[in-house]
Amino acid sequence: MEILAHAKLNLTLDVLGKRPDGYHDLRMVMQSVELADVLNLSYNDTGELRVGTNLHFLPNNEKNLAAQAALRWWEEKGSAPRGLEINIEKHIPVCAGLAGGSSDAAAVLRALNEMERACLPLEEVARIGERVGSDVPYCVMRGTALAEGRGEVLTPLPPLPQCWVVLCKPEFSISTPALFAKIDSVRLRCRPDTQGAIAALEAGDLHGVARRMYNVFEDALPDRQRARVTDLKNILIQSGALGASMSGTGPTVFSLFDDEGRAREAQERLLDCGGEVFMTQTV
Repeated sequence: MEILAHAKLNLTLDVLGKRPDGYHDLRMVMQSVELADVLNLSYNDTGELRVGTNLHFLPNNEKNLAAQAALRWWEEKGSAPRGLEINIEKHIPVCAGLAGGSSDAAAVLRALNEMERACLPLEEVARIGERVGSDVPYCVMRGTALAEGRGEVLTPLPPLPQCWVVLCKPEFSISTPALFAKIDSVRLRCRPDTQGAIAALEAGDLHGVARRMYNVFEDALPDRQRARVTDLKNILIQSGALGASMSGTGPTVFSLFDDEGRAREAQERLLDCGGEVFMTQTV
């Protein structure tokens, strides 16, 4: 079976505080885009679970979230693991705040739900995904949603009006655990207007959503990295973007456009700035 694993964006991301279990309570508006990894799954006769990717540095064993998802699936079903080949053609940047690994895991769960004719509702598939990672439940459900708790409490939202998205993953990566550890001691400059963004979605107001995009993790970035993210946002705004923000714990910067021509011009401009640049659309 071939299945797509779509990247996600955080249109808003707010950290509400640390929980007794050590995790943080989050409140964020999530959005899927067409940029996606391509997964092929097939059973084998060896009884082994094997993962292959087009990136040599990614794990090909149980450390890969795609493999973990398959194992959690069979645990939930109370059955022994089957021999399975998972081949991942990566297009989503790695360690970029776009949930590439989580989306791969979610795609495996969705695929096994069909391949094994389990016919579970996606809500149940998403619940299995909680055992793999906090972003996996959303990546199972996809679309536009409010995510709360650790990210696993999902409320579907009206879809973001179709638009073009330009993304740039700078030359560096961000340590997610380090940013979460730092966020509690950082004085946040502002917080996203999540409720306003939801109201704009309900009104079908793309410009209203774009104006309210914000991610508190930008305030927790080291100075040099924060400056780079700010520069990229400024380039995109100057190129006609309706709004620009960082996704997840970064460092990918993304922007929304209501005009394809302006989006392409922004993409061309960013290609001269280094990093990985993509143009895609919302789904």
